[in-house]
Amino acid sequence: MSQPILITGVERSGNTFIARILDLCGVFKGVTTSMYENIELKHLCDTYLAEETKNGLFMPDTKKLRIPVDWKEKVQTILEGCECYKGGNWMFKYSPLTQMWPIWNYAYPDAKWIIVRRRTGDIIQSCVKTSYMNLFKDTKNLEAINGTCEEDGWKWWVHEYEKRFVEMIEAGLNCKIIWPERMVVGNYQQVYETVEWLGLKWNDKIMKTIDPLLNKSRRKEYGTSYK
Repeated sequence: MSQPILITGVERSGNTFIARILDLCGVFKGVTTSMYENIELKHLCDTYLAEETKNGLFMPDTKKLRIPVDWKEKVQTILEGCECYKGGNWMFKYSPLTQMWPIWNYAYPDAKWIIVRRRTGDIIQSCVKTSYMNLFKDTKNLEAINGTCEEDGWKWWVHEYEKRFVEMIEAGLNCKIIWPERMVVGNYQQVYETVEWLGLKWNDKIMKTIDPLLNKSRRKEYGTSYK
């Protein structure tokens, strides 16, 4: 079984967009949600994180994580046993991978990690405007991190992710950092480099699919006169 491509980053950073590009490159993703998250792998991770945060933590301490020695076996059972994975490149996109990176690194030490970044202020505003991002709409949760408004909560959240990004890099994980927002202004260089780094091939179908999706962001940022 090939080593995985693991896509992570703070929620609302553009992780789904990157996963969509890799899907267009032919990378196996299995049965996914509309957010390109493998349903069974997400359930496996959600169950694990729920146990690790049952004492009221928002995120587990990565230095104190319980490392299941059979994690790789569980993952392969899902992909090979349930989803007919036959080999080749495969990916798993899931923002909280950042919160449990030591487990995936133990199971797949040669995995390639894509860390998706976005400006903190943009993430905060996107979280505030997104209905299902409701963690810090609860005043008790704000009090737990000494915040006074929802923006404080999401700023704290981003910084906690950033601490773990540093851990991942310092631990020597094979990481590539990418800022999808650069594509809004027509700069695809990081995406080209990432596709090449993964040993994949760029194809015309990618631009035909993703460029129209970026036009909405371009119009919002620059107006209808943007070209």
